Amino acid sequence: MTFSIVGREVSGGTVRFGVAASSSSPAVAARVAHLLPGVGAAASQNVTDPRLGGRLLDRLAEHGDPERALSEVVAAASGVEFRQLTVLGPTGPGFAFSGAKTLGNHASATADGVVAAGNMLADEQVPQSIVDVFLASTGELEQRLVTALRAGLAAGGEEGPVRSAGVVVVSDVDWRITDLRVDWAEDPIDRLAGLLDVWLPQRDDYVTRALDPGAAPSYGVPGDEG
Repeated sequence: MTFSIVGREVSGGTVRFGVAASSSSPAVAARVAHLLPGVGAAASQNVTDPRLGGRLLDRLAEHGDPERALSEVVAAASGVEFRQLTVLGPTGPGFAFSGAKTLGNHASATADGVVAAGNMLADEQVPQSIVDVFLASTGELEQRLVTALRAGLAAGGEEGPVRSAGVVVVSDVDWRITDLRVDWAEDPIDRLAGLLDVWLPQRDDYVTRALDPGAAPSYGVPGDEG
């Protein structure tokens, strides 16, 4: 009951990975999105087993081959016929797997630097629409991912209304530089876009706060002078 995108960009020599997802279920990004700075990103969805996302990244960290990582995890996982998985490494295209018991209309689409997949879809072209719009979009990686997610909704989205959405991005530090979620709402993707408008102007300053607190700016919070 999910459609998602895993994307990559290279900016100033830094590789960033991101995942955006939406679902009729609550808190989709808390379960679906898996990222490891410098290694890659993955999505584990459809009767979701979050453990598989971590396993994909563990295998990818070991040998750097996303296609091989996906094959290894699929071969070893129990209940894999119920799972839908995507994975993306530092170079090349993404890869996807949909088990034989993936729910409803399901599909995936891949290109260099991106992979999208969905289940319980209103139209099997939704993942391809997501990929096409991502490749054509500009701006920060977070903006491109949310724009692509909106395109998936416009192309039909799920068979029913979506109720949650999220976007997560890693860069060249050990934590998620963006981790925004709308866990239950009637218009979660629009709300997510609104959160992103608030977050992006401050995102890099919060990295500075961690790495160089003496240089951290103040945002006018009472008691915070720096």
